[in-house]
Amino acid sequence: MQGSILDYSVQHNTGIISGDDQNRYQFIGSEWRGQTLPARGQRVDFETLGQGQAKDVYLLSAPNPFTNQVGQKNRIVAALLALFLGGFGVHKFYLGRIGWGIVYLIFCWTFIPAIVAFIEFIIYLCTSEEDFARKYG
Repeated sequence: MQGSILDYSVQHNTGIISGDDQNRYQFIGSEWRGQTLPARGQRVDFETLGQGQAKDVYLLSAPNPFTNQVGQKNRIVAALLALFLGGFGVHKFYLGRIGWGIVYLIFCWTFIPAIVAFIEFIIYLCTSEEDFARKYG
C-alpha cells in the first residue's frame, strides 16, 4: 500500500501515515527502511499489519524542500521580527495572534511591549523547531 507521512516524532520514535485508502496507520522507527529520517509529506510504500499498524515502510519520494507548507511559521523570522519590530507587535501579527498584535500597538507608547518582545525574542531562539511548530505552526 502507498500513502504519505502525516507526522513523525523523533522523541517517541513513532509516526503516522495517511494511506491512499483514506485510513491512518501508525509505525515505529524500526520499521522505517529509508536512508534519512522520516519527514512530513514524504510518499511511502508500506505493508499493513491490521489494527492500523504499518510495517516495512519504504520511501518513494521526498517532499520538495523549496516549497514551504501553507501556514507554517519560521522561528527565526518570528525572533527577528520580535527583536526589531516587537514593540509594535509585528511578530504577533506574523504568528497569527492578531488580538495580541493590536494590544501591542495600543500600548507601544509605554515601551512595555518592546520589553516583552525582547523576552519573546529570547524565548523564540531557545525554543526547538518542533515545539515552535506545535505552538505556532
